[in-house]
Amino acid sequence: MECKGKILIVDDNEDVLLSLNMLLRPWTDAIRAITKPERIIEFMDYFCPDVILLDMNFSRDNISGEEGYEWLARILEHDPTSVVIFMTAYVNTEKTVRAIKAGAVDFIPKPWDNKKMLETIHSAVDLKRSRIAAKSTTDDKREKGNEEWNFIGESTPIRELKNRIARVAPTDANVLITGENGSGKDVVAHELHRLSTRSKRPLVSIDLGCIPEHLFESELFGYEKGAFTGASTAKAGRIEEADGGTLFLDEIGNLTPAMQQKLLTVIEKREVSRIGSTKVKKIDIRIVAATNANLRARVADGTFREDLLYRLNTIELHLPPLRERGSDIMLLAQHFLKKYAQKYGSNIDSFSADDERRLLSYPFPGNVRELQHSIERLVIDPEAPFLTSCTSIKQQEQESLNLEELERRAIRKALEQSNGNMSIAAELLGITRYALYRRIDKHGI
Repeated sequence: MECKGKILIVDDNEDVLLSLNMLLRPWTDAIRAITKPERIIEFMDYFCPDVILLDMNFSRDNISGEEGYEWLARILEHDPTSVVIFMTAYVNTEKTVRAIKAGAVDFIPKPWDNKKMLETIHSAVDLKRSRIAAKSTTDDKREKGNEEWNFIGESTPIRELKNRIARVAPTDANVLITGENGSGKDVVAHELHRLSTRSKRPLVSIDLGCIPEHLFESELFGYEKGAFTGASTAKAGRIEEADGGTLFLDEIGNLTPAMQQKLLTVIEKREVSRIGSTKVKKIDIRIVAATNANLRARVADGTFREDLLYRLNTIELHLPPLRERGSDIMLLAQHFLKKYAQKYGSNIDSFSADDERRLLSYPFPGNVRELQHSIERLVIDPEAPFLTSCTSIKQQEQESLNLEELERRAIRKALEQSNGNMSIAAELLGITRYALYRRIDKHGI
């Protein structure tokens, strides 16, 4: 087994330090062992370890692991590309999940299995090198300017989000993107893939909200010829197509319990089997999921699996609504104006003062998607009132008796009350979820 790399071991038990030193010495380039975590930053600066093996408990107590979390935060603040593996004799699921979410790449129990330890160190060294390479690439792209980002915005929350994307993208951690409808979650997913080490492999997107349950397995897992009526040829599933790349699961909150179980099995085993086949294929995918639903509330009411949520949100990125992004509204408006002016051959190249005032004062419940469609309408029909529906929508809703407008209003209200959960919204409206999708598409909501 080829591990190599430089390892820093931090543990207040000298017997542990000796045992690890003897185990790892033949397989690594260099090892340093310290008993005091206060010296970690010093060793990071002059020894430059590829991997840090960090005990979770030192002087404060013997079981909570709080000191480990505190030192992990300091390590990642000092160098976000650090690869840290926790060690502890007191293992439980809650502690493991918290460690991974805090930024540790793995969790090793004491006493450890020697083979497992070596395999973990080997993977960690590879991860460190890929992070360094990705960081170098990302830094080069940043130097070329903001135009390299497909994600437009310079507001404080967006700058912070871009920084997090740049840190998270080079890793293989699963990511959950949250945010309102139309806020640009798919753009974040594409940026995560573009800046990742998997960027030369496919990004496969699946809108789970649009897949009927009876087609879920065939769409995701694929099928063999003759597996069912109509299966005249074999077909690879979307998960199989994403092998080596990124699988983007949009509208993850719309999965039924049965679909959740099947997806969880794939994530845990990292293998798929086509319908009608007895062969199992190993897959190498990074999962990025997105939702506008409150999945923690869904877990609490029993409609979403807690173990699936833990698998999906190793890292959680929240995309703020457009109304909280300040001057980004005009940056995006100018971008869309230029795009659609070129597309439709228009000579419109700026906004009037009144148009700008309307743009900055309107809350955009449809977020970036609504802004985009509004600018496209302006370019196509510049004589029509700009954002009329924006400035008087409340009054129109109160006065209109048009059946289509009433239906549109009812759908919007149901989506608001259900926090974007399509199944609950459909129940509120007394229709099926798929009928709701058709009406949403019909009304352009």
